[in-house]
Amino acid sequence: MTDIAQMQEQRLTALRQTASGAPKLPSNPFFGVGPITDATTDEVDSRLRRIAFDAWIEKTYRKFDDRGNDIGGFTTAEISRSMHRGYPADKILTDMMRAIHRYFGFPKVNRMAVGLGGGHSGFTVCIQHLMNANDAGQHVYVDTPRPESDPSKAAGFFRQSWATQLIEMQRFAEKGCESRIHFAASEGVIPTAAELAALGVSIFVGVGHETTGANAYTSGEVRELLTWLDGDPVNRHAVFDATSMLGAMPWEPELVSAVMAKCCLFMPFQKAIGGVSGYFVASFTPHALALIEKNQQDPAWAIPRQLKIAPPIDPRQPFSAKRSVDAGPFYDPAEDRMLGGVINTYSALAFAETTFGLLQSEARVGSVVELNRRSAANRAVIDEWVKAHPLLSLVVADAERRGAAVTLLKVEDADITDAGIHARIIARSKQLLGYEGITHPNGEYKPGLDAARYVNAFPGTPGDYRAWVGGIREPEDVVALLENLRYAYLSAKIVVLEEELAKHGVTFEAPDKADGAVRKDDPNHAYTVLIADLVGLRFGADGEPDYSEVKAYIEEKGGSFHLGPLSDRARLEKGRIHFFYQPNLSTEAEILPQTDKGQYDALIAAATFIPKASVFPRGGVRIGAGTGNMGSASWGGGNGEGGDAALMNTPGINSRATAQMVLKAILKVVPDLPVDRLHRLVAGGDFDTGRQLKDFPTAKLDGRKLAVLGYGNIGREVAKLAKAFGMTVAIYAREHHRRWIEAEGFGYAASPVEAASGADVLSVHIGLGRLDASTGLYSNAGTVDAKVLSAMKDGAVLVNYDRGEVVDPYALDAALSSGKIAHAAIDADLFKDAATGTLSGPMLPYLPLEQRHKGRLELLPHAAADTDHPSRVTGAKQAVDQIFDVIRFKSVVNLKGDLSEGYISAGSRTPAGIGKVTKQVVTAAAGKTELLEELRQASEKIAAISGALSAVSDPAHRGRIVERYTGLLVENADRQRALLDQLGLYGPAEG
Repeated sequence: MTDIAQMQEQRLTALRQTASGAPKLPSNPFFGVGPITDATTDEVDSRLRRIAFDAWIEKTYRKFDDRGNDIGGFTTAEISRSMHRGYPADKILTDMMRAIHRYFGFPKVNRMAVGLGGGHSGFTVCIQHLMNANDAGQHVYVDTPRPESDPSKAAGFFRQSWATQLIEMQRFAEKGCESRIHFAASEGVIPTAAELAALGVSIFVGVGHETTGANAYTSGEVRELLTWLDGDPVNRHAVFDATSMLGAMPWEPELVSAVMAKCCLFMPFQKAIGGVSGYFVASFTPHALALIEKNQQDPAWAIPRQLKIAPPIDPRQPFSAKRSVDAGPFYDPAEDRMLGGVINTYSALAFAETTFGLLQSEARVGSVVELNRRSAANRAVIDEWVKAHPLLSLVVADAERRGAAVTLLKVEDADITDAGIHARIIARSKQLLGYEGITHPNGEYKPGLDAARYVNAFPGTPGDYRAWVGGIREPEDVVALLENLRYAYLSAKIVVLEEELAKHGVTFEAPDKADGAVRKDDPNHAYTVLIADLVGLRFGADGEPDYSEVKAYIEEKGGSFHLGPLSDRARLEKGRIHFFYQPNLSTEAEILPQTDKGQYDALIAAATFIPKASVFPRGGVRIGAGTGNMGSASWGGGNGEGGDAALMNTPGINSRATAQMVLKAILKVVPDLPVDRLHRLVAGGDFDTGRQLKDFPTAKLDGRKLAVLGYGNIGREVAKLAKAFGMTVAIYAREHHRRWIEAEGFGYAASPVEAASGADVLSVHIGLGRLDASTGLYSNAGTVDAKVLSAMKDGAVLVNYDRGEVVDPYALDAALSSGKIAHAAIDADLFKDAATGTLSGPMLPYLPLEQRHKGRLELLPHAAADTDHPSRVTGAKQAVDQIFDVIRFKSVVNLKGDLSEGYISAGSRTPAGIGKVTKQVVTAAAGKTELLEELRQASEKIAAISGALSAVSDPAHRGRIVERYTGLLVENADRQRALLDQLGLYGPAEG
């Protein structure tokens, strides 16, 4: 190894090269599988594929009674229970063979065998049936070096095993002769047609070098082979191990078609198609089948029964009966049927998986022509990436010979000249690429990337990394793999260099581990926060609103709580956040003298209007959702746009309180039972139920339509409560909310008028919207206008517990006068100047209406939610948390508007979100097949995602699942809840 100084410099260089962190991960870490395989990206995707497979089995393979009636589908569990004979096992096998034959484009004249055996044994079966030691004139060419020759010694037994088996077949046969087998001088080279003819070759054996050596045949070589075959098609045969060839032939389409037609092709399921290990399929030309028939009349060796593809025609005479491919396990595409079966094919389910997998791949990628094209394109992607990244090079120098299914790469690192050190780095890099991770000598652990598993080159094969990169993969996945290989090598290099340096006494301290987020506040600064609204609405022993819960919460968090305004900042304790409680501030004249020079770093407010000239350099939090009252220019006003500080809110805190008040307002007038009058009659003893009750007809909420404008927290809660009363709910919101609205079982309306059409009740929850600085108007002002009100039923009810401005008061006046609106409830701010008694606020236009429509217009001073003590306390505590986060960590929760430079968004935070179901109800639900099927689909998606979350323990991996599937999980959970309600299956069970 080089000297200490050089190793130190090499380590620092690698650290700089990896300083930006790990690259993007491929969608699938399994790069050690074949070109046609299960391309699922993760546990959720795989579980969803399994669920889809189960459904496909049930739909495809049906049960029929003896009268021919369809009585349901087979399940995967039934098929897996050793159903290896009869129906549906025979059909499953035929379907698989048909699918393979069709997809890969085999000609109909070529039959396809199926049998037991994996890669080596299955391929040997093909040769066993074609090669015959009794035929002295039969010569075989194998495109791999002779076993134990100098070119083959480095490859180990694995690479030499194919040729070894062929030699042993000749060596131990009575009339065998090893000299009839000719070997290539180097891996994967096809001689010219003339050379093959000169050798007297009748069988060409292609061992599928791309599987291990990542080198493909050139189109010129393939043309020469086809020319040789065409010279004597009856007596010349070519057989390939096509494990990696199918779907990854980087040649012209007509050349690919010729290979499929004129050559015998073998493939083991577990690699080439994605089935279960231990099965193979092999396509044979008619001339090859004739050769097999001939060889069976004068066999040179015994073939185990599980491997026979030419069994006896009369099974009662296994020795003396004629053996024929017509009795063997062949699929005849011309007749679309199986000739014979397969020995011990109890894995019918595996065959079905193969068919399903092919259909899935075809739907995702396209035809095999497209698959071949994508494979070649991926090869080009690799070539370009390697040109730009000299650390990795391609083992196969000839561009035309580089595999289109497999890539083989080696590291070109001039710093590392010791082969042992190089091998250690490669081994460590594979730990990092997988799940093991690597540990530095100082104990620092780098978790596994789970970016690429099984990227090992075969023993004796040149190169360091080998991966399947055929057309089944997207180009960006291939690039991600290469980026991760580079990163993993450099990271592993750092560790190995540190191990070598440690031998010379050089050590590196482990970095300090942060217990949490990094503090960004100044310990020498006393931070100040103004609380400009009540944080407790319940009265204490002193007769004043009780703020003690929030005070205690601030102090538990390490802050200080002060009554009254800030006076002497110099006397405040440094490094603390000091909260100054002034809930009686109201007017601009009261607020500005304390806030115009940035006296307070931050603000917490609820209903108080904050003037534009108030300065809060660290931000503000509005207790509640709407921020229209947060006028400070520090964050750009109520929109939170254009300022230097962060504007935040606490959405959802008072949602349930507001929604319950909305229902209270509705229930006052609907059902329209005169409760007060009936009370007086009953209390005075002046009522006869049997005679007089008919004089007071009414109608329930059940079945009536509620229109909700807005799908925010409050609007959604109102919709849920109304649904609980049996009302039909239509919600107007932006289009992107539609799937969530419908998933919860509500109707979606594209406009306020559409929502209001035929509605008995309208409840508004859209907020003020954006403020137009040029007009001073909010975007949602006057949304409920004459058109919306006229769309409702006659005698309808309007509830506006949102903002006063969202309803056009003049349109409401007219609707009340005409009787279109029978009752309205408005909750809006009203302010009164203490000195002059002057009234202001959005409630002002409604006051004259109340005089004209006595008893039909109920007015509240924006009290529907803000008088709820628990909600206000919860909101204040959350606001305190947000202030601590924004000051200490520059972390913004529930951002409204723009994110200021130097801050990070920490997402949103809202509060964490009731008879019996009888056996008769379940029986009735089982008869509602469409609803039940929809419930099943939603539940299966939930099961797939929750199952994956439960199974995965690695936080980073779990995080990726959360990132990908949160939307799908929540959507289906909402839909499941709605369907359970619809089917009557939500609630406790009887007994």
